[in-house]
Amino acid sequence: MGRVMECEPLYEWTGPKVEWPAHKNACTWNGELTEAQQKAADRITEAIFNKEKELLVWAVCGAGKTEMLFPGIAESLKRGKRICIATPRTDVVRELLPRLREAFSGIYIQGLYGGSRDMDGAAQFVIATTHQLLRFKNAFDVIIIDEIDAFPYHADKSLSYAANRSKREDSNTTIYLTATPRQKHQLQIARKKLQHIFVPSRFHGYPLPVPAFHMCNSLQKDMKSFQPPKSFLKWYTHRKTPEHQLLIFVPSIILAENLCKNLRQILQDDNVVAVHASDSNREEKIQQFRNKKIRVLVTTTILERGVTFPAVDVVVFDAGHSVFDEAALVQIAGRAGRSPKDPTGEVVFFHNGKTEAMVQAVRSIKTMNKRGGFR
Repeated sequence: MGRVMECEPLYEWTGPKVEWPAHKNACTWNGELTEAQQKAADRITEAIFNKEKELLVWAVCGAGKTEMLFPGIAESLKRGKRICIATPRTDVVRELLPRLREAFSGIYIQGLYGGSRDMDGAAQFVIATTHQLLRFKNAFDVIIIDEIDAFPYHADKSLSYAANRSKREDSNTTIYLTATPRQKHQLQIARKKLQHIFVPSRFHGYPLPVPAFHMCNSLQKDMKSFQPPKSFLKWYTHRKTPEHQLLIFVPSIILAENLCKNLRQILQDDNVVAVHASDSNREEKIQQFRNKKIRVLVTTTILERGVTFPAVDVVVFDAGHSVFDEAALVQIAGRAGRSPKDPTGEVVFFHNGKTEAMVQAVRSIKTMNKRGGFR
């Protein structure tokens, strides 16, 4: 947002309503949706066509939520509507932008986030962090809010206020996307106060990986000295898929930085890198990991959702830490097995005592797999 002082004037548009052009064949994506994806895509399009106020799309990690949006976005552009996809994380905006520009190659799409090159937010199709919605009022016909359960959106009332204010008053639809709806939304669904569509399976037809628990009695001592647990080193030596890259989640920045240094020495591998929210080079590091130039990436929860890596194993150190709630652990587990060429991957929670969040996360994943037709 940049610096804003209370003595500075803020402006809003009071002129005539902007008429946006209609694009007949906006979608240039050549892929095919699965039966489950198509069902969800049809429901999203129906909600936009009928100007329904709200629709929640509850789809498991790796279901292909972005692709499900394409028909609805195409229908909106065909009708001359203005669209915004908002997400709580900057990294997700960076990942979605090239994918959507490729899928809608004839449409000018702007990406708005802290430090982005696009500044004016004047495009017909905008992808933005939820904080950027504070810049808009009565602006969008269709708003798609990705990962509504993610921090900070679910915890900051000003962001939901900004989302509501940015919608056009005369005609609007809000589509919510999530793999892990919070209790508030689950209650609204149960009471039939929130329309929803459920997608229980991944697009490649394989189940979600179920995390394994590894008990470490010396975990807290190891974490204080920034050392990996001995049980991790034993697991690492006997990995089922040693060719996979490794994504290690830790609860704090200081742990990420110092653990990374020690892992380089212990694994005798200089290809171990740390990344976190305060890292000025995080965009470059994430891209290098995606390009397989980094073998082991130690990260905080900034990469728990919204990013796709084709073939990774996932590890959580101190999985019982309060930072890792049920939703975070489900999302973290969902980073593994996302590629149809490599649909499996190990997920391991290293802990010194099970927490309710850990148990519920595994239960939730097993329930999703059962609903998706897997035993």
